[in-house]
Amino acid sequence: MGKERAKSLGAGLEKTPTGIPGLDEITSGGLPKGRPTLVCGAAGCGKTLLGMEFLVRGATQYGEPGVFMSFEETAEELTNNVVSLGFDLNRLSASKRPFLDYVHVERSEIEETGEYDLDGLFIRLEQAIDSIGAKRVVLDTVESLFAGLPNPLILRAELRRLFRWLKDKGMT
Repeated sequence: MGKERAKSLGAGLEKTPTGIPGLDEITSGGLPKGRPTLVCGAAGCGKTLLGMEFLVRGATQYGEPGVFMSFEETAEELTNNVVSLGFDLNRLSASKRPFLDYVHVERSEIEETGEYDLDGLFIRLEQAIDSIGAKRVVLDTVESLFAGLPNPLILRAELRRLFRWLKDKGMT
């Protein structure tokens, strides 16, 4: 798809600027505002750093606080990883903008009894969003929530429910 066609397609969609050099240009202004965006890629390709930069730049350049909920890396590990981007997360986290939360999810420790749902995640996430007035949310990685889930129908239904919940909250 050419640049002009992409611009015309995105013209009516309100965007949230990422502040990431080059990304806002190729996305015609940023990510769709108030809607979830799924970032896919192999391990180590930069999804976590992209998400963290989106939150840090949102808080520092646009006054939009954000929540980073990690299911794989602790706050300390994230802080060490984003030094390469020139960010001091210790300083930024002191203001709770962005809010970092590590949720330990070990599928081998979870016994599936009855329906699998994300209600506990919604409660924790809502508390984090409300505590700082978040406008941006990064969940890293969603795959960790569903790893080992034997039923793809449940996975799809819960992923749709998660995206609808984030959209209803107006989160980008």
